[in-house]
Amino acid sequence: MASPKAANGISEASNQTFPVADVKNELNPGLNTKVEVDPVSSAVAASLEVKEQAEAAQQQKEREKDAMQSLKSAILISAAVVAVAGAIFAITRKLREK
Repeated sequence: MASPKAANGISEASNQTFPVADVKNELNPGLNTKVEVDPVSSAVAASLEVKEQAEAAQQQKEREKDAMQSLKSAILISAAVVAVAGAIFAITRKLREK
């Protein structure tokens, strides 16, 4: 047989209530030393943090690689300029000797 329904659609026979609140700890959060952690949320947060750290490390390596590459390029270009200048001086000296 169906249970009687109240006007709002909730069964009168159901005796479900909300869980009792811990009023003392809710009103005084400084006294609450027991911290409840959702393991799924903390795992997600930890994985995001690890991922962000890995990305930051990768970006740092790329910046260092770019800096080394630009330093190598600068050294090679300056060496080429010095070589060309030396060749010009050698050619002008040979031309003056003749």
